[in-house]
Amino acid sequence: MFAFAFSTMALRSLLNAYATPWSSTAVPKGYRLTLYLLTFAGVVFRSELAILVGTFTSYLFVTRRISIPRIIIPAGLAGAVVGLLCTVPIDSFFWQSFPLWPEWTAFYYNTVLGHSADWGVSPWNFYFANALPRLMLNPATYLLCIPIAVLNTATRRRSLDLLIPILSFVGLYSFLPHKEWRFIIYVIPGLTAVAAAGAAWIWTRRGKSIIYALLSLSLVASVLLSFAASTALLAISSLNYPGGEALHFLHSHLTHGSGRHYNVYFDNLACQTGVTRFLENHHGSQTILDVLETQGTLAKRTWSYDKTEDPEMLLDPMFWQKFDIVLAERPEKVIGRWSTVYVAYGYSGVRVLKPGEKSGSQVVPLDVVGWETFTDTTWPAKVANAWTMLEGLARESVLRGWWVEIKMEPKVRLLESGSL
Repeated sequence: MFAFAFSTMALRSLLNAYATPWSSTAVPKGYRLTLYLLTFAGVVFRSELAILVGTFTSYLFVTRRISIPRIIIPAGLAGAVVGLLCTVPIDSFFWQSFPLWPEWTAFYYNTVLGHSADWGVSPWNFYFANALPRLMLNPATYLLCIPIAVLNTATRRRSLDLLIPILSFVGLYSFLPHKEWRFIIYVIPGLTAVAAAGAAWIWTRRGKSIIYALLSLSLVASVLLSFAASTALLAISSLNYPGGEALHFLHSHLTHGSGRHYNVYFDNLACQTGVTRFLENHHGSQTILDVLETQGTLAKRTWSYDKTEDPEMLLDPMFWQKFDIVLAERPEKVIGRWSTVYVAYGYSGVRVLKPGEKSGSQVVPLDVVGWETFTDTTWPAKVANAWTMLEGLARESVLRGWWVEIKMEPKVRLLESGSL
């Protein structure tokens, strides 16, 4: 999202440049600023923006809006140099490895070495057929507004100025096997801008004919429905963090043996679903000097955390002996004597219920095997209770028996060592 802020400002600069009259003696500064911001964000935050820089640069160069010596080279060099001067010293300090350029390291590991596929592979058309429709949410934007903006002579040129480089970026990035919607989030403001041009064309003509009036009403209805859908999806998406839920439970309920040191291990799924540095619990205040702590200072901590991913180390029984608590997706992979203390459930899909079909429990009661008596007041349980109450209010009276049920399944187990 840091990169998203820069890419959005770059798009704003580009639109301002498009609105500035072109002349052979005065080059709009907006083009140079656009490429500078995208390059800087790519160097510091997200390496995939290099492809977006390439598509915009190529399009602007082909359409003769920019030249290599006057805009491309100065903007690219400035963005790269400033970005490297910012990221290399700071990240090298925090990682205690010099010189370190994190985005190049991630790009080399995921793209050059091809390890991104280890996180899952999606078909080539995933972004166009799945990710973009879900990100846009309102189907009127891409089924009605964008086509009208392109077909309409008054808005066609500026719409294509955005659509061609944006969709080219999505198409090129689709060749990478591993796909996630966050990799293409930068294109949404541009697509929304084009859709807004089409929507404005319809709305300003709503009094001219019955067709425009009906289309305008459909736009208003689609906005209201999209708002309702996004609110529901917000609640559902909050159920995607069982790792954070399990870690919160750990810190809230491990009260016995206070004063001792605990070693905690997180597996991949836990780290992907809510476990962050912000949820870690340490004794005493934390500062940026923690990266330089001595072993003596570290020994005074109440909690220590580990998220080793090396497959060979995970197969070593001695590796697991040093941990007191493990957050794991698959307990059978954790070597040693362990007991399941807590199970965090997560979202696993939805099911459409027909009239007369009974709904089940959206959240299976969270299983607490040990420690203290636990009343389920977790966030998933609260969402489930709210969803059940909403079902009672709206299913029969408004939706005539139809309903959408949230399905949950066990995601992260909190395991306790037998020696604890």
